[in-house]
Amino acid sequence: MEDLVLWFKEVGIDDVNLVGGKNASLGELIRELKELGVRVPDGFAVTAKAYRYYLDSNGLTEKINTLLSSIDVSDLDHLTHRAEQIQALIIGGEFPEDLKSKIVEKYRLLSEQAGMTEAYVAVRSSATAEDLPGASFAGQQDTYLMVRGEEDLLHSIKKAFASLFTPRAIAYRQEKGFSHDKVAISVGVQYMVRSDLASSGVMFTLDTETGFRDVILINSGYGLGEHLVQGHVTPDEFYVHKPTLKRGYRSLILKKLGDKATRLVYKEKDHTLWVEEVPEEERRKYSLNDDEVLRLAHWGLLIEQHYSNKYGKPTPMDIEWAKDGITGELYVVQARPETVHSQRKQGVIKIYRIKEHPTPILEGIAVGDSVAVGKVRVLRSPEEMGAFEEGEVLVTSITDPDWVPIMKKASAIITDKGGRTSHAAIVARELGIPAVVGTGRATQVLKNGMTITVSTAEGEVGRIYEGEVAYEVEELDLSKLPKPKTDIMLNVGNPEEAFRAGVLPAAGVGLARMEFIFASWVKIHPLALLNFDNLPEDIKEQVRELTCGYDDKREYFVDKLSQGIATIAAAFWPRPVILRFSDFKSNEYAHLIGGSLYEPNEENPMIGWRGASRYYSTEYKDAFLLEVAAVRRVREKMGLTNLKVMVPFCRTPEEAQRVIKVLEEGGLKRGNGLEIYMMAEVPSNVLLIDEFAKYFDGFSIGSNDLTQFMLGVDRDSERIAHLFDERHPAVKKACAEIIAGAHRNGRKVGICGQAPSDYPDFAAYLVEQGIDSISVIPDALLKTLQIVYETEQKLREKAGHRVPQS
Repeated sequence: MEDLVLWFKEVGIDDVNLVGGKNASLGELIRELKELGVRVPDGFAVTAKAYRYYLDSNGLTEKINTLLSSIDVSDLDHLTHRAEQIQALIIGGEFPEDLKSKIVEKYRLLSEQAGMTEAYVAVRSSATAEDLPGASFAGQQDTYLMVRGEEDLLHSIKKAFASLFTPRAIAYRQEKGFSHDKVAISVGVQYMVRSDLASSGVMFTLDTETGFRDVILINSGYGLGEHLVQGHVTPDEFYVHKPTLKRGYRSLILKKLGDKATRLVYKEKDHTLWVEEVPEEERRKYSLNDDEVLRLAHWGLLIEQHYSNKYGKPTPMDIEWAKDGITGELYVVQARPETVHSQRKQGVIKIYRIKEHPTPILEGIAVGDSVAVGKVRVLRSPEEMGAFEEGEVLVTSITDPDWVPIMKKASAIITDKGGRTSHAAIVARELGIPAVVGTGRATQVLKNGMTITVSTAEGEVGRIYEGEVAYEVEELDLSKLPKPKTDIMLNVGNPEEAFRAGVLPAAGVGLARMEFIFASWVKIHPLALLNFDNLPEDIKEQVRELTCGYDDKREYFVDKLSQGIATIAAAFWPRPVILRFSDFKSNEYAHLIGGSLYEPNEENPMIGWRGASRYYSTEYKDAFLLEVAAVRRVREKMGLTNLKVMVPFCRTPEEAQRVIKVLEEGGLKRGNGLEIYMMAEVPSNVLLIDEFAKYFDGFSIGSNDLTQFMLGVDRDSERIAHLFDERHPAVKKACAEIIAGAHRNGRKVGICGQAPSDYPDFAAYLVEQGIDSISVIPDALLKTLQIVYETEQKLREKAGHRVPQS
C-alpha cells in the first residue's frame, strides 16, 4: 500500500497532466524541469490505486456499476439524477484509516516545508485510463483552490473522486464507447500558488485557431486561473515565435490587451472565493511583463520537447501557469498534450471563403476557421435545453461544462464573454464548429429565429452576418499540389490572416503591405505622434486614448507596427517576406488620426507625394525613420531575418540613392542578410533598369501601376476602364525589359499583381521571360501553381526536355 499517496517526485505521469498515472516518471520530469529552471509547485498525489481502494473499502464499486448499467445519456434528467446518486455515494464514504493517515502525513509535511501550520493547497484531479489511445479527459474533472486544513483537504479529495461521475463525464465515456470500469482518477495536491494576488492563465505551444506550430500562445488575466478558463474575462494575449526564441532572441511578436474586467480572489476572513471588479487602471495594463512572457514561453518549449521525446513525435502542449503575488515567482501548475490540432490529419487543408462581404452585425474573437449558417437560439441557462433544435446557432452569455449536450447540437456558438481559452472556445474546437466569443452583446443584438452566417474564416476577428451569406469550401491535399520551378509567393496585408496563410505551400511573401497595419493597428498619423504636444485638444485626446500605456508616443508607433510586421514574418519563417514600406497616397494618409494636419490637398495623389519621395523629404523623413526602426526591431530584436524591405514608387536613380542613404541613417544597410527591393511600376524604372540595379537587390513588378502609366489610363476611371489591360503589348514588353534588365545585373525579379492569376496567358508569358517569382493573393495560389507548372511543362516539352510529374 506504499503507492497510495506519493510525493510528486515518486509518482508516474499519464497522458493528461502533471499528477497521477503510471506511464512514465513524473519525478524525472519534475527534476528535469527544475534543472532547466521551470518551477513546479511541490505536492503529492493520491493515486488511482488509492481511489479504487477507497471505493472498495466503502463497498461502492458494485453499487456504482449497477447505477451505470442502465443509464440513458440521451435523457438529461435521468443522466443528472444517476450522476448525483453516484456522487453522493462517493462523497458520503469514509477514508480507510491507513489511507487517511498517509494523506494527512503528506499534508503536514507539505505545510511544514511551506513554513505554515496549515498550508493552502490546490486539489487537482486527473482521469487516468488504460488501453484507451487518444482519450482526452481534460477539463471534465474538478479542481478545488485555496483548500486549507486536514478536514477541508479530505473532503475536497472526495469531491475530486466524485467528479469522475459528473453528467458530462459519464456522457463522454458512454459516447466514446469507453468502459467506465477502465477509467479511474488520481488527485494531485499542490502547494497553492497565490495567483489571486497576481495573475494566471493558459499557454499553448501552437496557435489554437489555425494549428500553426511555430508560435506559443499565452493567455493571461488577473486572479485565479479558473475565472479565465471558464471564460468570464477576455484575457491578454501574447504570441512568441518558437524558432527564433530557441536561437536566443526576444521573439515576443504580438500582444493584445484584454479587458480583464473581473478576477477571482480569495477572501481569507470568510475562507471563500470571490469575484471582484478590476480597477480601470489595472485593466489598461498587461497582466504580465515582457520578461515574464518570454520566461513562460521558454518553459513551454522545454515541456513540449520533453513530451515530444516521450511520445516519439511532435507533441504540442496545453499548459496552465500561475504567478505568485507574494513571491513574484512564476509556476507551471499543469500540462497535457493538446488534443485538437494534434489529432487532425496532416497535409490536408480545408479552406473556407466568404464570397460576398456585407457589413457584419456583430464581431468578436474568432475560434476555428470555418463558416456556418443557422437560426439563432438565445439561451440563458442549460435548463432551457428543450427549446434548442439541432443545427441552430447557440447564443448565450457564457458556457460551462453543463452546456456541452446543447453545444453538440449547435452549428455554431456565439458568446458575450470569453477568450480563446474559454470553455466555449475549447469545446467548439473539439467539435469542429465555428465560435465567436467575447462579442460583448450577442444576447442583446441577436434574436431567436434570425438566420445568420457565422464566419471565423477571415482572420482573428469572428464576424456575424445577417441572413445566409454565400461561401465556398476548398480542400487541399498538399502532397498532390504541383511544384513549379518558379517561386509562387503570396500577397499578405492583414497580420490577422498570416498564420492561416502561412500553412499554405507558398514560397514566401512577395508583397507584405504595410498600409493595413497603419490603418488598423497604428491608426494615428506618425507626424501626429511626433508632434503630440502641438496637436489640437480634440485630436490629442484621441491619440491619448489609443496610446494609453505608452509614455513615449514614438514607442507606440514602433511597437504596434513591428508587431504587425513580425506576425507576418513569423508566419512564413524561414521563407522570405518582402515588406513594402508605406505606400499611402496623401489623401489616404489624411484619413489617419491627425493626418489632415500634415497632408497636402493634391489634385492627383496617384502621381503626387507618395513612395520614395516622402521618405527623404524634410517634411516626412522623421516619420519614415519610425518605419525603419520597426523593421530593425523585427530583424534584430526578434530575430526574424527572413524579412526584406521594398521601396515603392521610386521615380529616378537619384531618388533611389537618397532613400538608400536615409535607410542607412536609420540603421538598415544592404548586406549581412538584408536585401532591399524596389517596386518596378513607372516607365522610368523600365528604361533605366540598369541604373536602379546599382541600388537594389531585386525588383517586384507592380502590374497595376505599371499598366496605368504605360497606357496613360486612370485605373479608377470607369469611363476608360476598358483600356486598362495588363496584357497589352506595351505592358508585356515593359515586363520583359524589367526581367531581362534585372537578370543582366544579377538581380532577382518577381511580380506582385493579380494579373498572373486572372490571365493564364499573361502568367505563361512571364514564365517564358524567365521571371523568378509570382506573388498572388492566397485565394489564387492553387490556380496559379497549376498554371505556372503547366506552362513550365510546355516550355520543357517544346525544348525537348520533358520533366515527369512531381
